[in-house]
Amino acid sequence: MDQGILLPTLAIVILLFLSAFFSGSETALTGSSRARMHVLSREGNRRARLVNQLWERKDRLIGAILLGNNLVNILASALATSVLIRLFGDAGVAYATLVMTLMVLIFAEVLPKTYAIHNADRMALAIAPPLRLVVTLLAPVTQLIQLIVRGTMRIFGVRLDPGLGNRLAEEELRGAIELFVADQKEVRQERAMLHSILDLSEVEVSEIMTHRSKVEAVDIGQSRAKIMEAVLSSPHTRLPLWRDDPDNIVGVLHAKQLFRALHERPEAAGELDVASIASPPWFIPEGTDLLAQLQAFRARREHFAIVVDEYGEVLGVVTLEDILEEIVGEITDEHDIRIEGVRPAKDGGVVVDGDVTIRDLNRQFDWQLPDEEASTIAGLVLHEARTIPNVGQVFVFHQKRFEVLGRKRNQITSIRITQLDGPGPKAAPKKGHGAGSA
Repeated sequence: MDQGILLPTLAIVILLFLSAFFSGSETALTGSSRARMHVLSREGNRRARLVNQLWERKDRLIGAILLGNNLVNILASALATSVLIRLFGDAGVAYATLVMTLMVLIFAEVLPKTYAIHNADRMALAIAPPLRLVVTLLAPVTQLIQLIVRGTMRIFGVRLDPGLGNRLAEEELRGAIELFVADQKEVRQERAMLHSILDLSEVEVSEIMTHRSKVEAVDIGQSRAKIMEAVLSSPHTRLPLWRDDPDNIVGVLHAKQLFRALHERPEAAGELDVASIASPPWFIPEGTDLLAQLQAFRARREHFAIVVDEYGEVLGVVTLEDILEEIVGEITDEHDIRIEGVRPAKDGGVVVDGDVTIRDLNRQFDWQLPDEEASTIAGLVLHEARTIPNVGQVFVFHQKRFEVLGRKRNQITSIRITQLDGPGPKAAPKKGHGAGSA
């Protein structure tokens, strides 16, 4: 074969190989697991560290890959056209177009990318060192290209948001959690726990606190015997102390503090100054998010805080255990008094107490009920109905049927919830009763 044909043909083969390298590298790096590369890098894998370094400057990486890929493809096509024109004359242009299209498509695009998709991590580790060299060599050209691209975008009013990456990373993590789907109860619980960790900064303490109506507080003006009886009969180790008015919280009594004082001076039990052994109350605003409160609990080495509104009125109490329960679910021990708020109904639905939180229902049944406007299921019904319903009224929203079973004054105490197959109507009145609209 004439060297004028042989050498360009060999060059075309080499250029197609380089094109396959660039195409496969792009797919491998974009499809590999960042989490696994991070773990391998921390374990001392140098190639994984190189992959992470390439990811840190995605603009340079993509620019170098595209520049190299287009450069070798165009050069290969030009050489093929030259060879085929020499063999077939003017018809060689058409032959070169057809042949190079098939060659590039099959051997430089589909084949390497298919392999890279199925072996992304392995290939990313393999190509990291040579690709790092390519990115370094082409850095001046890619930087010039990026300046031209950004300048063009600026002309058309397009602004690149530098903070977009963090938001996208969180959304990617949430999406990965949602993809972790299985029917096992353990898997659903793990998925709920991961979501709860990400939601800590979006949930306020007012949504998980124990409401003041359910807080066990002790009147410090009582006799010492009654105070000790209240502490012994309570399932809680910490109890707020109030004086003259339940809103006037003067301290928090820990059962261990009380028992230690009685052990040190058993003969002076009747003269014990409870206020002196109690801890000072810690008041926090209702708008504090759970992540900030968790960090505050750790910093102050405390487990108990009193939630107040903007006027200083006591709303309830929140504990470290309440925040942990938001992550891992309900925590009970042998001293807890467990009140069942959710019971199965004969029609396949569930009967729920009005004060059960929406987050607990979503976690238990893998529902997607919104909790932005209300924290309890009764609050959700009131928000959607835009009215205080009567017993027997039925509402349909969020693909579920809500029937009001109990009401005490203006408070909904019991609701039957049934899952619907379709979206259904906005409101479905029960025969013989009125109905509101959702």
